[in-house]
Amino acid sequence: MKLIRLLFICTFFASSGLGAQEKADATGGPGAIPDLGTHHSIEEVQLLVVPLTLDQLQSEADEWQQYVQEAMAEIANLKVAALSAEGEKLGALHEQINLLTDERSVIIEKLRLIIDSMTLKGAPAETTDPYRQYISGAISSELQATDLKTTLSQVGDWVASRDGGIGFGISAITVIGSIFVLIIIARFIRSLAARGIRRLGHLSQLMQDFLLKTIFWLAFAIGLLIVLSFFGVNITPLFAILGGASFILAFAMQETLGNLAAGLMIMINKPFDVGDLVDTNGILGEVEAVSIVSTTVRTLDNQVVILPNSAVWGSIITNVTVSPVRRVDMVFGIGYGDNIEKAQQILERVVSENELILDDPEPNIRVHELADSSVNFICRPWTKTEHYWEVYWDLTRKVKESFDAEGVSIPFPQRDVHLFQEPGS
Repeated sequence: MKLIRLLFICTFFASSGLGAQEKADATGGPGAIPDLGTHHSIEEVQLLVVPLTLDQLQSEADEWQQYVQEAMAEIANLKVAALSAEGEKLGALHEQINLLTDERSVIIEKLRLIIDSMTLKGAPAETTDPYRQYISGAISSELQATDLKTTLSQVGDWVASRDGGIGFGISAITVIGSIFVLIIIARFIRSLAARGIRRLGHLSQLMQDFLLKTIFWLAFAIGLLIVLSFFGVNITPLFAILGGASFILAFAMQETLGNLAAGLMIMINKPFDVGDLVDTNGILGEVEAVSIVSTTVRTLDNQVVILPNSAVWGSIITNVTVSPVRRVDMVFGIGYGDNIEKAQQILERVVSENELILDDPEPNIRVHELADSSVNFICRPWTKTEHYWEVYWDLTRKVKESFDAEGVSIPFPQRDVHLFQEPGS
């Protein structure tokens, strides 16, 4: 009896030591193969497969495929038992099926990680495709064989599960709430930036609007990246994607980028601002808006013209309203038989009676040229920019009325024709 007990103890310690040695070999030491047992989480398996060779990965794939097969076989047996069960027994079976289905999903996900790692390490398609086809076929067959009660039970459990419907709802609400909070924070940052930008004073309204929009979206983007990182999303690949997309977009949108550069030049150099009356690219009108790629101009006859910034910056820009005062250039002609002094006095009187004309700079009224049909006077008074057209129209009307009243003629183009008669004709 003692001998038997002694042999049992020796066998126990020997087996324990061997198990410990195997575990040590599996988990530690140079060249040890990581243990990919079912106790590891998906994240842990994703890390543990990194050092494995292709042969080791294939061996693990075979083993995990066996796990999937065993789990699905057990689920199938429970479903068979549920066909004839009723009441509490049926509910218990459905609960077991749901638990095993969740475990099977985790096992399949780990198998997929191993297969993906095999692909990355050069495994040909003929090696990995059988594993993928098995997973796809097994899941499809299981779904086809699942009865309605089981399906409804699984759906109900998923909806009520914290890892399922409830978790999804909480995540969705959290994401929506985070975006809403990000918008509020971005607007607050933009309002703070607006106070500082307006204190600078020398920036145009166009540049201010551009900077504020840029600050808003930059704050929102940074906040979004922080939120994604908080939820465990790896944002490193996003930068790689953005880099590749930027290169493609830069090649495909060369003209748009030209408009973008021209828009920045307009905002920096400030040739005009919103509300200015400009003449550019043959279009005369008031600037309504300037975006990063286009300029919107409303013409004097109320047409809206959208010009690419490259066309605006590449043409001559005449800003009519940039100066507070403007000179009104007018020409009035009288007949060669009319009195020049009298016409001079009439023009000076009409100009002096207009209250919108400035005394400084002083108006300039002079005999300008002896034209083909008239003696032309230049009349160049100064007025505030906003009164330009009112002064122009008023002087034109009153000079005509004054010339008519004083008997000064305003000739129209005429030509003298001399006829010669040849002798004998």
